[in-house]
Amino acid sequence: MNKIDGLHHLAIGTADIKAQIGYFTDVLGMELVALYWMHGVKNTFHGFLRLNDESSLAFVQSPAFSAVKSTIGQTHAGNPAGVCAPGTMQHLALKLKDDARLLAMQDRIRSRGVPVLGPIDHGFCKSIYFAGLEGLTLELSCSKAPIDGDAWIDPEVMVQAGITAEELARFRRPAPHEAGSRPRTQPDTNGPGPHMQGYPSAAYEKLMAIPDETILQTKSVTEPPVQIG
Repeated sequence: MNKIDGLHHLAIGTADIKAQIGYFTDVLGMELVALYWMHGVKNTFHGFLRLNDESSLAFVQSPAFSAVKSTIGQTHAGNPAGVCAPGTMQHLALKLKDDARLLAMQDRIRSRGVPVLGPIDHGFCKSIYFAGLEGLTLELSCSKAPIDGDAWIDPEVMVQAGITAEELARFRRPAPHEAGSRPRTQPDTNGPGPHMQGYPSAAYEKLMAIPDETILQTKSVTEPPVQIG
């Protein structure tokens, strides 16, 4: 059965990873668990903040990031109801265990001088909202039970989104996929995609033409930056 098991990490670009680490460790109490050069990317490093043993929030810093201008209403929404460009993150919501933890975090965040909106009860979760650094819009939420799709999929919004009943059935119960015994042939890089962008001319085509085993053997970096024991 094919199923995504949860969040491994969400990577967010930054021009000041030290400030972001400081904010998320002090204001939100998250733990820094990794800080290293991003594998295979020049002049770029990663910082990972622990959500749980399997999930992290990651920040990526490169000198080139500082040259990209952040514009509210384009690159960033600026608030939970704000506008941003398609494909960009409108806001980031992180999970808490229960109402008591939500109120405790509200107190912690306000104690650091950050205004907090809420809690607001959305029915399937309660949330608080506040600002992060570099234009991030942040939310903390807690839920008592999994979301019930029978109650929370609005027929009116289905119509607005152009989703038919047949499509909804497929979206709610995606078809399983049986993987073959061998890796599937790489799709044509001139095909419909979508495709990764920002590579130099012809580099994407060359990269995708490299056999999977070669990528695994030549691009992998398995040793941590600090050797223990």
